[in-house]
Amino acid sequence: MVFSSLFFMFMYLPIVLGIYYVTPLKYRNLFLLIANLAFYGFGEPIYIIIMIISIFVDYTHGILVEKYRENDKKAKYFVMQSVVINLGILIFFKYFDFILINLQSVIPALNAFEPLGLPLPIGISFYTFQTMSYTIDIYRNDAKAQRSIVDFGVYVTLFPQLIAGPIVKYKDLAEQLKGRKETFDKFSSGVKIFTLGLFKKVMLANNIGMLWDAYKVMPQNEISVLGAWLSIIAFSFQLYFDFSGYSDMARGLGRMLGFEFLENFNFPYISKSATEFWRRWHISLGSWFREYLYIPLGGNKKGKMKLYRNIFIVWFATGIWHGAEWNYALWGLYYGVVLTIEKGFLLKFLEKIPRIFSHIYAIIIIIIGWTLFAVEGNGTEALSYISILFGNSSVGFINSDVIYYLSNYGIMLVICTLFSIPLTRKLKISDKIKEPITQVLIIVTLVICTAYLVDATYNPFLYFRF
Repeated sequence: MVFSSLFFMFMYLPIVLGIYYVTPLKYRNLFLLIANLAFYGFGEPIYIIIMIISIFVDYTHGILVEKYRENDKKAKYFVMQSVVINLGILIFFKYFDFILINLQSVIPALNAFEPLGLPLPIGISFYTFQTMSYTIDIYRNDAKAQRSIVDFGVYVTLFPQLIAGPIVKYKDLAEQLKGRKETFDKFSSGVKIFTLGLFKKVMLANNIGMLWDAYKVMPQNEISVLGAWLSIIAFSFQLYFDFSGYSDMARGLGRMLGFEFLENFNFPYISKSATEFWRRWHISLGSWFREYLYIPLGGNKKGKMKLYRNIFIVWFATGIWHGAEWNYALWGLYYGVVLTIEKGFLLKFLEKIPRIFSHIYAIIIIIIGWTLFAVEGNGTEALSYISILFGNSSVGFINSDVIYYLSNYGIMLVICTLFSIPLTRKLKISDKIKEPITQVLIIVTLVICTAYLVDATYNPFLYFRF
C-alpha cells in the first residue's frame, strides 16, 4: 500500500484516523499496532511473521542488555546477538542470491544450488536499522528498555515511516510513544506537510520520471550526449521528489497521529560540495551511519589514514545498503573517493571560489553519482553511460530524440528546478494572507492530485525496493 494511492487516502487513512481518535488514550497504541501490521500485511501478509520476529527479538534483547549492563561482557553478548539476528535476516532476504551468484562465478561447485528468488520484504532495510539501533542505545545508556511490547511494536511498525523511512531512532521517539499530544494545530500542519509531499510525488516525480523511463530502455548507442544529461537530470529530480515527497508524507502522517519525525531532506541540490549534499540528502540515513558505524570506527579522531579508511567503510556500506547490485557498491565507493578528496584539501578551495563554480562542481559530482546509482548491473553499463555524458556518443551531441523530449518535458524540468530550491522561504507574506492562501492551495492540490491518480497507471515508489 502506497501513500499516493486512492485506497490509502480515502479508505485506510480515514478509517484509521477515525478509530484512533475515538479510542481511549490507553488503548491507542494497541490499536495503532494492529493498524500498522494491517498496513504492512496489505501487500505481503506472510512477511508480517518476519516483522513479529524482529519485534520479539529486539524487545527481549533490550531488556537483557539493560539487565546485564553492569556486566559488560554479558551486555555486549546480547547486543551482538541482536545485531547478528537483525543483519542475518536482512542479508538472507536481500543479499543471499547476490552472494550466491557471485560465488558461483569463482566456485563452480556452487552451481548445484539455485538462487532462492525470494521477494524482498518491503522496507526491511529501514526497519532493520531502527531495531538494531535500539539495543545499541540501551547498551550505551542512551535509552531505557521498553517494558511494553505493544509500545515497542508501535515503534518498529509505525506505518507512516515503516516502508521507506525516515529512519527514526528509538531514543528520539521513546517519550512520544507514551506522552505524545494530538492537537488540532499539529493535525492541520500534518495535513499541510502530507499534501506537499503528495504533490512532490504525484505531480513532479511521476511526471518527470516518465522521461527517465523513456531513456532507461533506450540502447546506449542511440543516446546523444545531451540526451544522457537530460535523462540523468530527469532521474535526479524523480528520485528527489519521490523520496522527499514520501518523507514529507510520512512526517505529515506522523503529526496527524501526534508524532514528530525529523526532516529528512533540506534542498540538497543547492549544495556547493558533495560533503554538503550528504548533510542535506537522506539526513536520517547519514545520521545513522555516522552514529553507529563511523564514530565507533574512530571517526576523525585517530589520524588521517584511519579517517579515510572509515569514510570508505561507511560509504561501501551505504552503497550496499541500497541494493544487491555492484553498481550500488561502486556508487558508494565513488562517494568514498570524492569525500576523501574533499576532506583532504578540496573543501578549503571550494569555499574560496565564487559560489556559482562550487555549485556547478557539486551538480556534476551528483549527476555522475546518480548515473552509477540509476544504471543497474555490474557497473560497466553505468561507466559506459558516464562516458556518453562526457562526449563518447555514437550519435553525437544532439539528435531528434532530445528535441522531442525537451519540447515535451522542458516546462516540467523548469518546474522541478524551481521546487528544488528554497524560493518560497525568501518570500515575506503576512500570516493573515498566508494562512487562507495555504488552505486554498491544500484543497486545490488534493483535488488535482486525486484527479491525476484516478487516471494514473504510472505511480512507482523508487525507495520501496531498498
